[in-house]
Amino acid sequence: MALALRLALAAVLGVAAVLKVARSRESAASLSALGAPRAALVPLVVVELGLAAGVAAGFAVAAYVAAALMVVFAAALVRAIRRGEAGRPCPCFGSGGRVGWLAVGRNLALAVAFVALPWLPRLGTDGWLAAGLVVALAAVALLTVAVLALARELGELRLRLPPDAALELASEGPEIGERSRLIDAFALGPEARFALAVFSSDGCRLCRALEPAVAMLARDPLVSVEVFDEVADRQIWEELAVPGSPYAVALDVEGIVRAKGTFNSAAQLEGIVATGERRAHEEARA
Repeated sequence: MALALRLALAAVLGVAAVLKVARSRESAASLSALGAPRAALVPLVVVELGLAAGVAAGFAVAAYVAAALMVVFAAALVRAIRRGEAGRPCPCFGSGGRVGWLAVGRNLALAVAFVALPWLPRLGTDGWLAAGLVVALAAVALLTVAVLALARELGELRLRLPPDAALELASEGPEIGERSRLIDAFALGPEARFALAVFSSDGCRLCRALEPAVAMLARDPLVSVEVFDEVADRQIWEELAVPGSPYAVALDVEGIVRAKGTFNSAAQLEGIVATGERRAHEEARA
């Protein structure tokens, strides 16, 4: 088994070197992803071929050097990922792979295998169990690092995304900041801080789909919600110049219009209320 593993690891190094030569132009270009110059391709191929021969011959020093090389590759890949180079061609196997955490894990696994290679003939049952435990712990540590890095990337991506806001146009609906008689149609509870007018119509499929979101928001004691139908409440629609449905207007308890807009999701509907609250607080502080 030790011989088979030694030859397999030597083959990995040899194949990597051969693929780099076969795709020399692409491999040299992909070295930039790891921060290495194009001229480093030839020395790297020579080193890998030499290590492949040494590992196949059973030299322990060749296995240790190969392990160190894999660690260097893994560190270079981590730096490339942190620079935003994830997804670019990876020179590890002739630009056939991609820079990413999978490549980092592969190189670290190879490093562990190369380090263990000289010790395989000496390992007994307890040794194999210990080696398996070390590999398992290393895999858990690598997975933890990968999950944390992914969580960080997702967090940064969400911060870069624009907020999911409703479409608010000054030319549509009531004017922001003016008092509207619409507030008289609400039965404000003692805890209510805002009134939300939702304009809907029977022929609007999106309105039907968003009814659960409207109902959920209506259960909030701080928000009084009323739905105005396009036919039954046509006069109110015309008076407020409502452009269509679904549409919403947020008012404070004094009847001042604080926010408005066309919405197509529960998040956008809640965003209209949140915008109204923010504007009211800003005016109060001013």
